Amino acid sequence: METVKEENKLKKQKELMGNRTGNALYRTVWRWHFYAGLIFAPFLMILAVTGSVYIFKPQIEQVLYQDYYEVTPQGDKIPASRQIEAIKKLYPDAVVTKYRPGENATRSSEVSISSHHESRTIFINPYTGKSLGELKDEDRIMDKIEEFHGELMAGTLGDRIVELAACWAIVLIVTGLFLWFPRQKKSLSGVLFPRLTKGKKVFRRDLHAVPAFWVTAGMLFLILTGLPWSGFWGSNFQSIATNSGSGYPPSIWSGSAPSSTVKTKDIAEVPWAAENLDVPKSKIQGLVPLSIDDVVTIADREGMHPSYTISIPSEKEGVYTLSAFPPKAQDEATIHIDQYSGAVLADYRYDNYGLVGKIVAWGITLHKGTQFGLMNQLISLLICLGIILVAVSGFYLWWKRKPKKGLGAPQAPSLKEMRFFLILIIGLGILFPLVGLSVIVVWLIDWLIIQRITAIKNFLNA
Repeated sequence: METVKEENKLKKQKELMGNRTGNALYRTVWRWHFYAGLIFAPFLMILAVTGSVYIFKPQIEQVLYQDYYEVTPQGDKIPASRQIEAIKKLYPDAVVTKYRPGENATRSSEVSISSHHESRTIFINPYTGKSLGELKDEDRIMDKIEEFHGELMAGTLGDRIVELAACWAIVLIVTGLFLWFPRQKKSLSGVLFPRLTKGKKVFRRDLHAVPAFWVTAGMLFLILTGLPWSGFWGSNFQSIATNSGSGYPPSIWSGSAPSSTVKTKDIAEVPWAAENLDVPKSKIQGLVPLSIDDVVTIADREGMHPSYTISIPSEKEGVYTLSAFPPKAQDEATIHIDQYSGAVLADYRYDNYGLVGKIVAWGITLHKGTQFGLMNQLISLLICLGIILVAVSGFYLWWKRKPKKGLGAPQAPSLKEMRFFLILIIGLGILFPLVGLSVIVVWLIDWLIIQRITAIKNFLNA
């Protein structure tokens, strides 16, 4: 009899310890979810709002720049060289840097020039050679939206903040799923759909938690497909992807691969997988380089997607670089051409990409909403709107719950009680170094300032 009592007592003690451990873990997760949301939710809203606009870039620019984009076919197009000569007469002091033939019969050509430290694009009617107008690079509205989306229009600092917010969004997702996970529920109400008849407090909680669950997969996808563009994590990830394995396939080179310190991203806008491709050198043969008309002929012969752009070399040993990153990832291409002989020195296509390059290429086009057209755009828009709803409802939930004094953060657990959660945070910190660094900063602020202020207030109110 005594033995049974001792066993029951021991069982109750284990259950009590389990509940305490569970409560401590729950408070830990809730506390970090709280801080992550409070600090980074505003930035996630900015990303969602700007992203929801940017995914409709093709339609928006078609409306904004219709007079620049659209032309009426009038027989045969005049050669590219004559179009460029017309631009040189209009801008005699400018340097022509790029040429983009229209991708169809009703699309204008584009000539990019650099003059007085300014870059601008001139739109040309390819049938008449007349200018349809010009746009300075800094005046393109969608480029401004993209800059705000990618770096908050604050350069490197803004890029790091956006990357940090995106990485912390992963912490929000992981902690949010833990808090959302139904532990003793026998109904799907409050789990998969909000409870409408349980009062305002319950509805406010469900208005945040339920949409957050539904938007989680899409939000995580947008984060992971956006990170390759980031300045710190993305650059390091790109270097690892480029340098791992056997490098670029031999088939892209005509002859030996060059040993070069110049990367393709330094001279042209190219697909992500080709940015770190070494740039070969032209073999100087005489003083007269290939005409732009010959380069267009080569592009057509090599089957470049019609949306390609030609970057014109500025150095004697430079190369013509043809790049196309059209709506669909599988149509991407990057070609380097000897500016004297016209030899194709490198031809790097989607089929040449490694597995990582192909995944990132698809991720980027899906992220931008171009891979599957309008359906892709609408799905991305729904995800962005869901992120906005979750951020706003989370802030509203906190505002209604918070006490008159203080932030209303869950009570801080001890380091011993946090050990399971710390393992997760350390893992994320290793995978995303900026998260690891910021975790240390947040934890120090919490431990050295917030917890101590709370302890002093409690002591004074006792």
